Order: sequence, then C-alpha cells, then structure tokens
Amino acid sequence: MVNNDVLRRVRYIFDFSDDKMMNLFKDGGYEATRAEISDWLKQDDDSDFKNCADYRLAAFLNGLIIEKRGRREGEQPKPEKKLTNNGIFMKLKIALNMKAEDVLDILTLADFALGKHELSAFFRRPDHKHYRECKDQVLRNFLKGLQIKYRP
Repeated sequence: MVNNDVLRRVRYIFDFSDDKMMNLFKDGGYEATRAEISDWLKQDDDSDFKNCADYRLAAFLNGLIIEKRGRREGEQPKPEKKLTNNGIFMKLKIALNMKAEDVLDILTLADFALGKHELSAFFRRPDHKHYRECKDQVLRNFLKGLQIKYRP
C-alpha cells in the first residue's frame, strides 16, 4: 500500500492536527516540517504531492506507538529504512495494543473474513516457513475497520 495513503488514513481515523502529526514524527525520530506533512497528505494528482519514504512512515508509526502506549525503557527503536505492509500492520497493532481477536473484530467491521492462523502468518519473521506477505487488500480493510470503529 502507498505510504501516503496510510498516513492520510491514520490521520483521519484519529483526527490528528498538523502539530500533533509533527510531534508524532519527532517522537519517532524524524523532524518533519508542516510543509513536508502537507505535501505527503496531498492527493496523488496534486502538483505539490511528494512520496512519503518508508523511513518517514516508520518514524511516524513509532511515534504513534509512543503516543498510545508510552515510551519504553532505554533506547527508543530507530525507524526502519524498508517498511512492508506486514511492518505497517504490526506497528498499528502494537500502537493500539490489540490481540489477534481484536484485529479480527476490526476486520469483521469492514466485512473482511480472515482466520486466526492466516492473521498470525502476517506477524511472523520473514524467514519463518509459515510467514505470509500482507497484501494491500488486508491492510486496506484493517484501516477501513479502524475508521468504522474510531470515526463512525
């Protein structure tokens, strides 16, 4: 899924202001300016649109985890340079402190059926024999379910 779409959807779901977005990026380890955030949130066909790199989205999601769950002891995690749908899904799950049943309930809100074993395959290490790549459709439906839950 395109990083900018994830950023737009998460901002909408939790109704974050520009200042809040800047703070989340900062907490995650990236100093984002208001202009940068504005360019990332623009629609794809806008002339000022800019792609949000994996590193920046990872910083935002790390900041979201800190916002929702608090800082962890010791050194804070560094944003990943490469981010997959599985990583985005995992970070959202961690930020919202969800268990497998909670995630399945969210997916059900979006009329998307997924088994518990299918779900657990997304959160395994990539070298695990039962690892499965999270497709855009799954992540999109998870975000849709979050929107239904938090912004009915």
